[in-house]
Formats: sequence, structure tokens, C-alpha cells
Amino acid sequence: MSTTTPDTNVTLPTAGPAMPGPAIRQAPPFATAALRVFDLSLSQMLWSRRTIFLGLVVGSPVALGLMLRILDAFGFTGGIRMGGAPVPGAAVFGSMIWLLYLRFLVPVLGVFYGTSLIADEVDDKTITYLFVRPISRRAVLVGKYLAYVVTTVFVVLPSVVVLYLCVQPLGHGSLAEGFTSLLIDLGLLGVGLAAYGALFALIGAGIKHPLVTGLVFAFGWEQLALVLPGYLRKFTIAYYLQALVPHAMPADGLGSSLQSLFRDIPSPAASLSVIFAMIVIFLAIAGWMVEKREYVLEQ
Repeated sequence: MSTTTPDTNVTLPTAGPAMPGPAIRQAPPFATAALRVFDLSLSQMLWSRRTIFLGLVVGSPVALGLMLRILDAFGFTGGIRMGGAPVPGAAVFGSMIWLLYLRFLVPVLGVFYGTSLIADEVDDKTITYLFVRPISRRAVLVGKYLAYVVTTVFVVLPSVVVLYLCVQPLGHGSLAEGFTSLLIDLGLLGVGLAAYGALFALIGAGIKHPLVTGLVFAFGWEQLALVLPGYLRKFTIAYYLQALVPHAMPADGLGSSLQSLFRDIPSPAASLSVIFAMIVIFLAIAGWMVEKREYVLEQ
């Protein structure tokens, strides 16, 4: 019986360096993906036809303030009076912030921008290009929402500052005395834009015709619930925003009559807590709906 001994002179093949395989594309983290969508959406929103139109709408209070300032400079107004009593510029500015911005412009901006975050992509049939990318659908929604907040803040806040410079000095008012209230107004408008935007982003994510629904909510439900007795006003955003308004209306007139509807208002801290909770909840539900919903593009 013979035995075979291994030949020690034979060189066995050894394992060489691993050959590079095809690169695996990993999805970026949620925050990185949201910031990329934000960067992409910001310039589109800032220079869209919608922003130019709404910039003109926001400019209407500024035009009114400039007219009042010019008339006052030439002595044509003789001071703005209400019920025979002169109204200082601070009260005029506060009334314009409350009636024009908080009750009209901020909800309008929220409706037109918030409902279009996803709906416009569906109507333009471009939502496929966003959803086929290796990023979360929630990140797409959050990135577009952040772009909306920055865009509307850039549209609204400069007009408020110009309006303040025009109206506050009326009736020998002081710009320095009202500066703190101006800062509160700017923050209040930013919070209102964020809150309405989150709500209407939710409506836009879940309803087929969100613009009509948003307008009905802003100028139907909110207006009706605020004047009804009981707890229904607590289901509106305006109820909590009113608690943050730093201005007191003149004793007589439409402003004081409207403000009297909000005597039973929560504290500013409670209002801020509720508003921020609303923003988080609305965005969370909207993101969940965008993740779960199947969007069918009409031919």
C-alpha cells in the first residue's frame, strides 16, 4: 500500500485583495434629506408666481400706511380720531396687525402655500421624481414645509417693519416705545405662519381638493367658532394667537368689539404650548399620510 505525500514545492493560490463591488447607495439620514429638499424647494417658492402675487397682497397694508404717513406729514388728517378721541399711531398699528395680518393675510398665506406642498407636485406630475429618490417621504414633506416657513417669513415680516415705520409715528408716537411690541408682533406672525402652514399641509396631504377645504376652514369655521359661545373656539388657531397679541384696541370701535370676543383667552405660555403641540401633531399626521397614501397621477 502506497501513500501520497504533499509536494511542498507547489505554490497554492492565495486570496488577493477584494475586488470592489457595485456601490450600494445608502439613504441619507432624515435631517440631511429634509435639508436637501428644503434647499431645492426654497428657491422655487421664493421666485414662483404665487410669491410675487402674494407679495403684492401683503404690500397693500404698506401702501395704506404710506398714504396715512404722507397725509399726516402734509397735515391733511388732523390726527386719526375714533369716537371724537384721537387715536395714537401705536393703536392704529396694532389694529392693522390684528385685523389685516393675523385675521386675513397669515391664514391666506397658510392656505395657498400649505395646501400646495404636496398637491402641486401631484398636479404637476412631478411627485414621482421626489418619491423615487432614496429618501423618506416624511423628509420631503418636512423639507418643503421649512421652505414654506422661510418664504412666507421673508414676504411678511419686511412689510410689517415698513408699516411700523409709517404708522407708529402718527399722533406724535415714538418708534422706540413701540419697538418691543414690534418684536413680539414679528414673532407672533412667524408662529402664526408656522401653525397655519402645518395645518394646511395636513389638509393638502390628505384631501383631494385642499384649497377649497382650507379656505372654508380659515374663513368659515374659524370665523364662526370664534363668535359662538362655549368651547368651540378652542378648536381654532386664532383663539391661541390672540392671547399673544401685545396691543390693546381703542376703547370704542370695531377693534374693541372684535377683541371683546377674546376676553376668555389662555395665558401666553399656555397658548404657545398648544400652538407648538399643534404644529408637531399636524406635521406628524401629515407625514404619516404621505407615507401611506398611494398617489395616482391623472393622465
